[in-house]
Amino acid sequence: MADFNPKSYFEEKIAQKLKDKPEMSKAVNAVYEFNITGDGGGVWTVDLTKEPGVVSAGSTGQAKCTVTASSGDFMNIVGGKMNAQMAFMSGKLKIKGDMGLAMKLQKVIG
Repeated sequence: MADFNPKSYFEEKIAQKLKDKPEMSKAVNAVYEFNITGDGGGVWTVDLTKEPGVVSAGSTGQAKCTVTASSGDFMNIVGGKMNAQMAFMSGKLKIKGDMGLAMKLQKVIG
């Protein structure tokens, strides 16, 4: 994918993963909001209360866990160039809301 950015990651890769693994929604059963800042950023909601899960642009205001990161840091995390825990500890990845859900994030974005 030449133009690999947060939009394509959420709307193509994550959306496809949710279709391929509908059982993941049942296992997580929560709504996440991703607030990606900077170039190519935006807000996406990943709703895992439905089966299969649904990815939508924008905020639904129903997220139990909100993840904020810059576009570059987020793409490094999902691309395996940056460890999510290290990014969180160094303040590059911010999480608001249910920390238990944050622990399940790797299933969703990994």
